[in-house]
Formats: sequence, structure tokens, C-alpha cells
Amino acid sequence: MLYQALTAVFWILSALSALATAQTASNASLLDPSLYKDVNVSRGLVYHYYYSPPSQVGKPTLLLLHGFPSTSYDWRHQIAFFQDKGYGLVVPDMLGYGGTAKPVDPEFYKSSLISRDMVDLLDAESVNEAIVIGHDWGSKIVGRLANYFPERFSAFAFFSLGYFPPAVLERSYAELNNITEQVFGYGIFGYWGFFSKEGADNIIESHLDSFFNVTFPADNIVWITDFAPLGALQAWLEADKITAAGSYITPEERALQIDAMRDEGMTAALCWYEIMTSTIERDDNQGIPQENLTIKKPVFFGAALEDYVAVAASQIASILQVSENTTTIQQYDSGHWVMLEAKDQVNSDLLSWIENL
Repeated sequence: MLYQALTAVFWILSALSALATAQTASNASLLDPSLYKDVNVSRGLVYHYYYSPPSQVGKPTLLLLHGFPSTSYDWRHQIAFFQDKGYGLVVPDMLGYGGTAKPVDPEFYKSSLISRDMVDLLDAESVNEAIVIGHDWGSKIVGRLANYFPERFSAFAFFSLGYFPPAVLERSYAELNNITEQVFGYGIFGYWGFFSKEGADNIIESHLDSFFNVTFPADNIVWITDFAPLGALQAWLEADKITAAGSYITPEERALQIDAMRDEGMTAALCWYEIMTSTIERDDNQGIPQENLTIKKPVFFGAALEDYVAVAASQIASILQVSENTTTIQQYDSGHWVMLEAKDQVNSDLLSWIENL
């Protein structure tokens, strides 16, 4: 009886220890909610953002901009790293995501307007000059900040997607996609058509497991066959296909992100694509001052060599054409989600670049 009692106690203690470990891991994966703030930008929209002021004298503030289909949580590894180094951080949920406003009219998503929103966030925290770092559509906004507000930034960093030249959109979406099919053998922007289609939000929301895994895949080749080409992603989702998700996202992180997509819906986030397949973004770009089409301050580009949409070679060529200052290029053996998949190297390279500005 004593042996059985001791055995029971042992298993209870083991279970409690495992639970405590799991809770610690869960807490570690979340960004500190007490450091999030909300502000009304000048056009009346609420932005939800993570803010931590510099904790060391002389350290600049970093503005980190995520892309589709994510939130500020995309930058969790960089936030922890640079906050520990004493840097200031402003990390918004971009328009249409997370705790930020979610208008469903694509007109709200013009790059000129979102660029102004980003400057409003800096103004709210009395940050006169920052270093801006973007990924995916966040990189597009980095480029537009260089176009519209170069005086507010000391340097510009892009990951996966480089500088998105306004001239690209002088062609129609269909023509642009056909050109990429001729160059790469598949239309790398084909999925834009699906994301811009009425009802795409419902299809994604009905197949979130399928959508998440093909968006964050373990095998990046699936983007060539079942993500990028015209009609491929819709067919994949409607068949409810599943591929393995990348190991750079833990099961816990995956669950958090899928729950966020389910709770928030996808309608607003897809507006980032509707402006690209219509004339909204092209027309908006007409307001860029011609003298600001090139970037005159230091640039960093992190190329993902296994990104089969933002193809590294074309992105490198693009960014070299528009930068008049020192351009630092690092290449990573990763897919699109370079700041997750190659987080340690990305953090080290960014730190070295920033320290040498």
C-alpha cells in the first residue's frame, strides 16, 4: 500500500511539473500584452501596436512591419532579441490584422495612407527618426516610407520582398502574371487573383488548417505547384489538402495563429491584394515624388533563397537598382518566412548592420 501511495504521489508531481513546464512555454511564446497600446491615427483608424522605448542611451527605435496573413507576432524572435539589446521597438498589427482596425473597403489600404499611419505611430511615441524593417507586404510599406517620408528614417531593411517599384504596376495584373509565367515557368502572382476574388475569405476560413500549412510549409516546393499558379491555391483549399507545416513554427504557435485567423476573419486582410489586382495601388503611386523613387539612405535586404514567389534573384536585382547608398545583402537558405526560419542569423545580421550604420 505504501508503494502504491508513493507511486501515485510521484505521478501527480510529475504531471504538475509537466503542466508547469507547458504553461511556462506557453507564456514564453506570447508577447507581453502590457506593452501593447492603441492609438487613433490621423485618419481616424485605431492601430494596436507593441511599444518598448530604448532602454540604453543612444539606441535607435526600430519600426517592424509584418505582412500577410499575420500580426506583430511574426516579429516575436526579433522583439525579444532587440529589446534585450536596449533598442526601442514599435511593432504594429498592420491594417486589417490583429487588434488594429479592419475596414473592408480596399481604398483604405492605399500605401500612401498606410505610410502616413506609420508616421502617426512614431509621432505618438515622439520618435523623430527610426530604422524601419519589413517583411512581405510590410516590405512594400518600407519602400513607400522611403518614397514619402525619407526624412523620418535613418535606414531601411527589407526581408523576402525587396523594394516594390511603382513602375511594376504600370502593367495590368493579368499581364504581370503572364510575364512571370514566361520568366519562371509558373505565374508567381497567380494566387493574387484568388485572394482578390469574392468569396475567397469564406474558402480560406472554411479550410484554415489546409491554408495555414500550405502558407507556412515544411517543403517550400509546394509554392511552385500548389500555391502560386493561377487557380492552384483555390483548388488546394477546396480539396482540403494538407502538407506538413514548417518546424520553425511550434504546434502551440500554429494554434495561436489559426485561432487568430478564425476569430478575426480574412476579409480585411485580403484587401492588401485587392488593391494590387485593381488600379487602386497604381493610381495611388502617382503621388510619389519622382526624386524619392530611389532610396538615398542605407539599405539592408535579406533574401530567402527558397522563396518561390519573392524570388531572391529578382528581388536582389530590383533593390540594387533603386538604392543610391550602401546596400547590404544577406542570403538565407530558407523559405519566405526568413525571420522565423533563420531567426538567429537574421537577428545577428541585422544587429551587425545597425551597429555599423
